[in-house]
Amino acid sequence: MGYGRWSSSAYSRMQSNYRAKGRDDIFMANKHRRIDPKLDPFRLRFRESRDSEEHPNSLAIAIFLDVTGSMGRIPEDLVRNQLGGLMNTMLDNDVQDPQIMFSAVGDHYSDRAPIQVGQFESSTELINDGLSRLFLEGGGGGGGTESYPLAWHSCGRHTSIDCWEKRRQKGFLFTVGDERSHHKVEAGKLMELYGYDQAKDLDEFDMLDSAREMYEVFHIHLNQGSYPNNDQILGYWRERLGKRLVVLDDYSKLGLLMATIVAVFSGKQADDILRKQDVQTRSLLGSSIENTLA
Repeated sequence: MGYGRWSSSAYSRMQSNYRAKGRDDIFMANKHRRIDPKLDPFRLRFRESRDSEEHPNSLAIAIFLDVTGSMGRIPEDLVRNQLGGLMNTMLDNDVQDPQIMFSAVGDHYSDRAPIQVGQFESSTELINDGLSRLFLEGGGGGGGTESYPLAWHSCGRHTSIDCWEKRRQKGFLFTVGDERSHHKVEAGKLMELYGYDQAKDLDEFDMLDSAREMYEVFHIHLNQGSYPNNDQILGYWRERLGKRLVVLDDYSKLGLLMATIVAVFSGKQADDILRKQDVQTRSLLGSSIENTLA
């Protein structure tokens, strides 16, 4: 819902506490090897991003992380190291009231939890809590395809966001991973995952179109995954998203990359944002977003 405020000092204290903890001490769902009930999409109605006196210009930002195979290290690095860069970069560049929903995707043909849907949050504690609730299942089908369209479906059908409904300002939807998408989700699987009484088969374009009505939709391809600079995979994403495909060589800069994209699409100049970073980071992020901003 987006209550509370971000505090850099509070996040620094959390980082200190994480130093002595292993992955399963942070991501508690891993200990139980099951989806956190709060992220289960079964009978899901809406995740809401709302304006309030505290946040009068809420901006919905949905981040769906691939948690299959080697991608499980990404949420861990985000929670340990990157949340400060993600939030502070946006707040320092006039993105006034970002509300972050951390969620996850897997493979709906092989995983027990192929889609996990979080909540839109604003405070340090709740953003951190939302990310650390993810079940890093580590599965996947091994065929070079995952269920990213379930992220599009979840946002297109199951979110209600004031930035769009009140101001016709689109939110932001990022999927993050290293593979292509399955081409469709069958009716039976949709009923199983979401608890629908009835459904029909949906192809990837149906789900993408539903998300695009309310969101600027991006996919970030991580070159430190299983398929670095794979022409077939990158070609797949370019056909569907065009310049909204962003390729990143260093996952430790993922938070900064997403924050920079949001700030630029909200009116800031990329050069003004990136000049605050070190030379290597400026070069890396500049290269990643160059085509997106062309």
